[in-house]
Amino acid sequence: MRRVLVANRGEIALRIIRACHEEGLEAVAVYSEADRVCPHVKAADAAVELGPAPARDSYLNVERLLEAAAQTGAEAVHPGYGFLAEQAHFANAVEQAGLVFIGPPPSAIQMMGEKTEARRRMRAAGVPIVPGTTEPVADGEAALRAAEEIGYPVLLKAAAGGGGKGMRVAHSAKEVHKGFTHAASEARSAFGDDSIYLERFVQRPRHVEIQVLADRFGHTIHLGERECSVQRRHQKLIEESPSAAVDLDLRLRMGEAAVRAAQSVGYLSAGTVEFLLDPQGKFYFLEMNTRLQVEHPVTELVYGVDLVREQLRIAAGEPMTCPGRPMRPRGHAIECRITSEDPFADFLPATGRIEYLHPPSGPGVRWDGGVETGSEVSLYYDSLVGKLIAWGETRERSIRRMRRALDELVIAGIPTSQPFHRRVMEEAEFVSGEYDVGYLDRVGDALLSPEIDASELEQVAIAAALAEDEARAAAVPIAGGTDGGPAESAWLQMARLRALRGGR
Repeated sequence: MRRVLVANRGEIALRIIRACHEEGLEAVAVYSEADRVCPHVKAADAAVELGPAPARDSYLNVERLLEAAAQTGAEAVHPGYGFLAEQAHFANAVEQAGLVFIGPPPSAIQMMGEKTEARRRMRAAGVPIVPGTTEPVADGEAALRAAEEIGYPVLLKAAAGGGGKGMRVAHSAKEVHKGFTHAASEARSAFGDDSIYLERFVQRPRHVEIQVLADRFGHTIHLGERECSVQRRHQKLIEESPSAAVDLDLRLRMGEAAVRAAQSVGYLSAGTVEFLLDPQGKFYFLEMNTRLQVEHPVTELVYGVDLVREQLRIAAGEPMTCPGRPMRPRGHAIECRITSEDPFADFLPATGRIEYLHPPSGPGVRWDGGVETGSEVSLYYDSLVGKLIAWGETRERSIRRMRRALDELVIAGIPTSQPFHRRVMEEAEFVSGEYDVGYLDRVGDALLSPEIDASELEQVAIAAALAEDEARAAAVPIAGGTDGGPAESAWLQMARLRALRGGR
């Protein structure tokens, strides 16, 4: 394996390209017309245009992706996450083309992708599942009978679902009928499959997932847990490792269950087994993500493992470098997903040009971004701009480091979720570690209240820019200005741009 085609875009494509280069492999980027000058395209050894901006005409075009691999002589394909990463038909197509799919076998993707099938397999493997049906229900009446047998409240879920789509909570018979209709309709629209199953709605759970890794030499291990309970509409916003709710004994038990889950489907490569953890410490299988996760960096920082490098090694038929015994976490890491959304306008997606980007740095800080100054952010793709990760010796230290990193991060030109994350890092319930998936329902009003037009960070930026401007006016001019005068600082440019945009 000498050349890898990266079938993705943005920060994850750039992340994979860097790992390829560190392993001595060449990387081929693909791009749509809208992504022609994106950082991942410039970082690759070769790049192939797929087609127009809409994903269906570019990043989801399997035939075009395989043509790009053949055109550039790539021997392997890494799907990243999203797009085609968890599509068994894509993994099959890659293998049938004589290429290496850098991920699990298509059969494992298929078995874990169908939720009711996965629940049956997990139960057979001795992995605890949330009480509920293991077959889709036929209609609203069947859903009602199942709900009364399970006990209220219940959760109606799309069998082919993910990402929170096709999900409804029902507390009564009336809500079951209504929820079934809505969940089935949403599932049909999102996945082309309206199959619905039911499970008990676990009250105030935490969303805790286990990272697993498996190679072709019979080694399947886990790399601890990630806490993913800060969510909005079932979409993760902040992740951390380890979880404040998991001790050594629980970590070992959850890890062993995750390993059994992976082994039961003949899993290879990196994957994540997601669990619900109730307040009494009982955990239940939720689903398995048969790919690299967005939040994988927190595991990498805490366990000292490069997960993408391990994926490349496993795909090349080499053994993983991780020890076969359980590893202990070292320190604590937190990830904030910085998105092009306005948190004070119900997270409305934003588009526009990034006029200036200054990522933070310093001890324990990592920025995984897919954009740069001048990048255009469109509505064609996911709103993720970058991931900010902070590591510290303790959870308290990692929170403090994240606050500092968020203060240093500058993204001018579009609204982002940055001020929301800064507020969370100060919020008492999050700081205590005693939160669950209902966190934003309880504290969201305070965190998302647009009490001022500009965030605290923007106010600091404007003040700093004005102070710097005054200092420069009183100093001896230096070269760099367009008219021979002082060069404008990035802070000043950003402040002026934000002032023009009403503080945004």
